[in-house]
Amino acid sequence: MKKNLFLGNKNAYKANLHCHTTVSDGRRTPEEIKAMYTAKGYSIVAFTDHNTLKPQSRLNDDSFLAINACEVNINQTLPASAIPGTTKTYHFNLYAIRPDMVHTPALPEMDYSDINAINKYIADRNQEGFLVNYNHPYWSMQTYIDYYKLKGCFAMEIYNHNCETEGYYGYHPQAYDEMLRVGQRIYCLAVDDNHNSEPENTPEFDSFGGYIQVNSNSLKYEDVMNALAKGDFYSSQGPEIYEISIDGDELTIECSPVENITVYTIGRRCYIKTGTGLTGAKFKLNGTEGYIRVMCRDNKKRDANSNAFWL
Repeated sequence: MKKNLFLGNKNAYKANLHCHTTVSDGRRTPEEIKAMYTAKGYSIVAFTDHNTLKPQSRLNDDSFLAINACEVNINQTLPASAIPGTTKTYHFNLYAIRPDMVHTPALPEMDYSDINAINKYIADRNQEGFLVNYNHPYWSMQTYIDYYKLKGCFAMEIYNHNCETEGYYGYHPQAYDEMLRVGQRIYCLAVDDNHNSEPENTPEFDSFGGYIQVNSNSLKYEDVMNALAKGDFYSSQGPEIYEISIDGDELTIECSPVENITVYTIGRRCYIKTGTGLTGAKFKLNGTEGYIRVMCRDNKKRDANSNAFWL
């Protein structure tokens, strides 16, 4: 019997879930951000300015939704003799699940090394009605030891375009697999984290590089947040994923033209198909995959990544 793990639909909305404006350290106003992103086909932007949740609901209309959100951080304390730029830090995006959540949540005040306090902070935000995302682990100078014990995050970034343009390892699928291998049932996001400090049409311009495509019943706030919470989306730097389904032991993938389709599992086994202009692939599963996640790479070396599906 066929089971659809992911099925794109007519209500698929393009979204950037990490964005900074003049409210904090971004260079563009919220109004400018809306104009920029709608011109590129986006329907959703989460305004995640640092340490302040400032709703931009005045920007909402039939074709655009602003999500109430903010980014918070917990920094490691190092001695003055430490090498500059090596301070570890946790960054989390907090997404309000309801539009009436308009106040900045409590900011974290615990020590960087206190993972129990950090997890309690995440749990408290979950209880208040926030989806919590774990941001850019490599830019944050973190390793597996720092993040594998995190609890309560609904997702983590697999691609951060700002970090990539700065050269700070913006693409980190290995970190996502490491979380999955320890049993974390967590989704993955591709985001911009745009600050727009550099001119458009330059390699350093940090908008329009990472996004998610969300299957939502509508562009209403609650519908979009429900789709996010369920993981009904995929992440991309360019390619599109149309369908991921299983019928018996056969996995089917349909996508826009790419040159590589890879299925990652909990172990060393990967299923791969390569070619020119591939629009899909079929693979036989043997039941020991643990989880599967799909990556589609186009001829510009841009990837689309599905969330992990536990089998």
